[in-house]
Amino acid sequence: MEHPPNPRTGKPMTPAALTAGGEGHLPGHMGVEITDVRPDAITARIDIQPHHIAPNGYLHAATVVTLADTACGYGALAFRADGATGFTTIEIKTNYLGTARDGAIVAEARKVHGGRMTQVWDAEVRHEETDKVIALFRCTQMMLYPQT
Repeated sequence: MEHPPNPRTGKPMTPAALTAGGEGHLPGHMGVEITDVRPDAITARIDIQPHHIAPNGYLHAATVVTLADTACGYGALAFRADGATGFTTIEIKTNYLGTARDGAIVAEARKVHGGRMTQVWDAEVRHEETDKVIALFRCTQMMLYPQT
């Protein structure tokens, strides 16, 4: 599969390139790894570390949101509307169905609406080892265009 070009660099947005692009930013600090890029879908994962755990001993909700939002955001960038140079998030929602304490979590993000002005992305976050769904995530992205 041919990967879409990054609007800033023109280089293909491969899983490795997207993962590297997060270094020095929140996705890199949280250990987000992009594992798959395919038309209108992105898969990402985090190996759960002690800093991902809340004081109550369970996975911090922000870890789940970081993973899901990163996968959806990279999807909105990779599969943006024609002429758009970027995006900004205008709404997010997360339903938590479970948690994890160890192992890894995986987010499968897919575009459910791809308009010229907005995109809607859904992500399902699962515990990698048990395949148990721990969260459902939805976000709306507004496409950004060069100013004229």
